[in-house]
Amino acid sequence: MSPLRDAFDAKMQSGEIRNDSQQAAVIAKLDDLAAALEARENQGWIGKFLAKQPTPKGLYIYGDVGRGKTFVMDLFFSSLQISHKQRIHFHGFMQDIHRRRQELRTGDVIAEISTDIAHNVHVLCLDEMQITDIADAMIVGRLFEALIEKGVVIITTSNLPPGRLYLDGLNRDLFLPAIAMLNARLDVVPLQSPVDYRLGRVKAGESFVTPLGPKADAHIQSVWEKLAETPKGSPLDLPVLGRKLHVPQSAHGCARFSFAQLCEAALGPADYLALAAHFKTVFVENIPVLKPAQRNEARRFMLLIDTLYDARVRLVASSAAPPERIYPRAEFARTVSRLQEMQSASWWGQKIAET
Repeated sequence: MSPLRDAFDAKMQSGEIRNDSQQAAVIAKLDDLAAALEARENQGWIGKFLAKQPTPKGLYIYGDVGRGKTFVMDLFFSSLQISHKQRIHFHGFMQDIHRRRQELRTGDVIAEISTDIAHNVHVLCLDEMQITDIADAMIVGRLFEALIEKGVVIITTSNLPPGRLYLDGLNRDLFLPAIAMLNARLDVVPLQSPVDYRLGRVKAGESFVTPLGPKADAHIQSVWEKLAETPKGSPLDLPVLGRKLHVPQSAHGCARFSFAQLCEAALGPADYLALAAHFKTVFVENIPVLKPAQRNEARRFMLLIDTLYDARVRLVASSAAPPERIYPRAEFARTVSRLQEMQSASWWGQKIAET
């Protein structure tokens, strides 16, 4: 048995994870990759080049949120017995790349950056790859190919297969060579378990908390950590009709906003549609009781809830009052009904805990 299989089996036997054939299949592929990487490590980094052995093919693991992509990659990373490895969120990795580009400015910047990375990192694990920005789209293909040519093995997770990355992005045709590169240079592996395991971490009725205050804030933070698997998400800008919708926190298919950021700002249908298209769960904090004069805020909130409802997006919210008291006017009745339905176990999925 290998360290990776031992770790995976131990978690299954302890009851920490379920017996999932989809996860087991990905673990098997990662285990084969770990064996190749450790054999290469034992030969020495210089010996690899002298022997002119090909770089082991990395993995592109994709599937819906909550299926265990990050779990299997992190288990692989922690059990991998080599030096010079790095695990980083894709968004943080790209922020660092853009910073380096600004510092270098001239020359073959991608070649220089990839050489520097390859000197320090032999295995690069990137979590939650997504392309929402034209600048990232123009860099990823060249950078990944340069890293692979220099012997870096890349393992990345994503909610989408390569062919659906940057699907409606500006000048997407310029990104098509990068998609072809990902398909050719990485082993594209689906992880399509039918179960979103994170939903079992949230009890029915925990998704809408009232009244506001320190207890509500702590509760929302707790639910966020259960679903987003991080204390604080990364900022992200979504392209919307030639401009940007700023997402203050994002992680693992979750986005986090205050009511003011979503409903007091001058946002409209395109913004909410972009939000619903990119995220499975949206957190909205500090919903106030709206006064009759706050028609614009109420209208935006109703539009937001309608959009999330139609897209079957899950909502986690903190509010000053229960749904029926947020905006007690006749036109708000449908929103009340939808807010109540969106708290149900059936909305979140049958696997949600009922106790």
